[in-house]
Amino acid sequence: MPGSREARLAAVRGRIAALEAGTRTPSAVLPFGDARVDDCLPGRGLSLGRWHELTGTGMEVETGAATAGFAALLALPLAASGAVVWILRRDDLYAPGLETLGFPARRLIQVRVRDETAALMALEDALGSAGVAAVMAEVEDIDLTAGRRLQLACEKHGATGFVIGRRPFGGTARKAATGSAAATRWRVSACASDPPAGEPGLGPPRWTAALERCRGGRPGEWTFEQRQEADHGSHPLAVAAGLGGDGVAAERLRLRA
Repeated sequence: MPGSREARLAAVRGRIAALEAGTRTPSAVLPFGDARVDDCLPGRGLSLGRWHELTGTGMEVETGAATAGFAALLALPLAASGAVVWILRRDDLYAPGLETLGFPARRLIQVRVRDETAALMALEDALGSAGVAAVMAEVEDIDLTAGRRLQLACEKHGATGFVIGRRPFGGTARKAATGSAAATRWRVSACASDPPAGEPGLGPPRWTAALERCRGGRPGEWTFEQRQEADHGSHPLAVAAGLGGDGVAAERLRLRA
């Protein structure tokens, strides 16, 4: 049967990707539903039960607004299966704003911490807690040892982590870590929306997202927008029409990685 053949092929691809990434077993994945993105990811989707790193550009490193919005839509499909914990050092997460993106605030648990050390401790505890589907955490950086601890916490109950690189009080950036245990690393920036033809106002929110590093996959860069059609089976992020992957940018990212 064609369906079973495709399922077997997907399972084999997952096992190969897991071996390439150095993991013991293949993880479940959350596909974007667009081959331009999914083909860059091991198992053809965003790995679940692992943690992912997202950083901004310019002032976004301090404010974190665009990165947080993109991360919220990445995690949105997981909110149906459990609680989503959001760990932050500044009390500036605007839950009604997340509601406008379709993120269910009733599933959200906000945790305010005093410093970077407390943020990492709360992140590890939340990832290892039963009933938690995803954890969002705003931290400045994570070294390799802390990253491995986070991965072990993810594997305990299958939670997925989204680490948003942010310096919430400004200051000088710390020295970049020499390695990372993250499954993927994304660099996100805001992008101008495209209003519908003949209609005033703004169109769906857009982001430019560069997949800079992917264990068992390859880099790429796309312009995403929030999907508007009422198809709950689709990923809430879609590649903007006419603005798919940039081959030159993808090659530049590959060389950089």
